[in-house]
Amino acid sequence: MLDLEFSPEQDMLRETVRKLCATACPLSVVRELEDDPVGYSADLWKQMAELDLIGLLLPEEHGGSAMGALEGVVLYEELGRALAPTPHFVSAVLCGGALARAGSAAQQARWLPAIATGEAIVTPAWFEPENSCGPTGIEMRAEPDGSGYRLSGTKRHVAFASSAAALVVLARTGDRPEEVDLFLVDPAADGITMRQQFTVASDTQYHVTFDAVRVDGNARIGAPSSGWGTWDAVMHDGSILLGAQAMGGAQHALDITVQYAKDRQQFDKPLGAFQAIAHYLADAVTAVDGGTTLVYEAAWARSEGRPVDTLAPMAKLFACRTFRDVTAMAQQVFGGIGFTVDFDIQMYFRRAKALQVSWWDTRYLEELVASAVLGPPA
Repeated sequence: MLDLEFSPEQDMLRETVRKLCATACPLSVVRELEDDPVGYSADLWKQMAELDLIGLLLPEEHGGSAMGALEGVVLYEELGRALAPTPHFVSAVLCGGALARAGSAAQQARWLPAIATGEAIVTPAWFEPENSCGPTGIEMRAEPDGSGYRLSGTKRHVAFASSAAALVVLARTGDRPEEVDLFLVDPAADGITMRQQFTVASDTQYHVTFDAVRVDGNARIGAPSSGWGTWDAVMHDGSILLGAQAMGGAQHALDITVQYAKDRQQFDKPLGAFQAIAHYLADAVTAVDGGTTLVYEAAWARSEGRPVDTLAPMAKLFACRTFRDVTAMAQQVFGGIGFTVDFDIQMYFRRAKALQVSWWDTRYLEELVASAVLGPPA
């Protein structure tokens, strides 16, 4: 039976993360980290490690806490509320998740404890220029070379690449759409060059080029041509957390907009007293409540071992659309000053749009939902 009530322990986790973000990464720190080549607070990362938040979702035998999707949602709602820039998603959720699911015993022993403690950051090199989020979007080739492979190609939007101890690279090993493998690659290897990309969110991303980069055969994660299946499963889990991040940001953006509408006087009465403004705010409350419920349902289903083929992409699709729509409405309520750097709402607006098009974008999410509901195309 669906139960969306949080336990006392989960409520305590929420309070802990909220206090941590308020003290270690207030919005003043978020502003300072915009377009920074490192892009995250070392103090926040250290304290997250001390509180066992980095390894929250990783296996206990490798130093994690083995918590479930509901605890993950609690963490990511608060990270989204605070706009806290951390490599947690790329390192502990995506790459850690892929290694926990398909990594060899040696790979897990080498990397998972280091990821769980924050000692090592591992980030995926996935997206390619002008290509889709699906398996056919992977055109980088992994050509056999003796007992190993040579990787050649270009990856964009590689988050926190300058801080990474390893990259998880998606590369094609065959001609069929899903013949894709995951490879652990040293970012300092010969043939790798990177340069920082600047985005609307002012977060930290890199353009990484691979020129015949040599990797050993034991660098592959999982069985041959199993990489896309592993990555797809990890991304379904990750999409639920991204939905939670979006809803946390949307809720805070709505809160500060409602407060502004109460405080701002126009024609001798609060701005929120005007019916048109009140209707916008009421619609936003409904959308945020609906999106939050959908994310919670997806997390509950995942924690119960139920299929999330439909719920996970639905959660990210609706939550990110809501985050973007709520912040766009908020910009209108704030008026011209809402676009100035002195006001926080512009940061939420920019990050909402970036999150909507990041990882799985709107079009691919719609395709996943349609395929889950109607079946694959004939």
